[in-house]
Amino acid sequence: MQRYLIICLLFVLPFLAVAQQNTIENFTIKENLTQNGKLAIVALDTAEHANERINGTYAFSLNGLKQDLIFHNGVAVATNTIESSTFVFFKHKNQEHSLGKLYYIFKSDKGLNPIKIRGLILLVVPCVILLIAYTFRRFLVTAVILALVYVFFNYSQGLSISNLLESIFMGIKSFF
Repeated sequence: MQRYLIICLLFVLPFLAVAQQNTIENFTIKENLTQNGKLAIVALDTAEHANERINGTYAFSLNGLKQDLIFHNGVAVATNTIESSTFVFFKHKNQEHSLGKLYYIFKSDKGLNPIKIRGLILLVVPCVILLIAYTFRRFLVTAVILALVYVFFNYSQGLSISNLLESIFMGIKSFF
């Protein structure tokens, strides 16, 4: 009886064993070592080191086009060749979460240079531009008001530009 139990366990145990699922938690983009104008996607672990345990086919989206990339020792090569400098958005979705990164791929005579663009910059730059435009508009309104005040005082009160500038310089010197 014990012998049959052991034989049954030997047949059932392989079905109960579950292989460890390797997922891509993070990735970075580099130029392929052969410098053939193609990009290499390197799978990273949580410590930002290359994860060489990643092998097999993983689905990525490059600028919205789905590609199945084949990873060998944590590195996959994109099939498309980069002809000129461009923006590329890489996206990978695994069971837990979705991960997307935007890169500017600068192509020069030396090869490809991927530059990561952080999402915060995409938010900050337009805000700064709007702030400058708003501030410039306020400065423009202030300059027009000051010009009208100057014209009023110049013609009606006898204030000249030299007196105006001298009073400004005196005010600045009083702060120091």
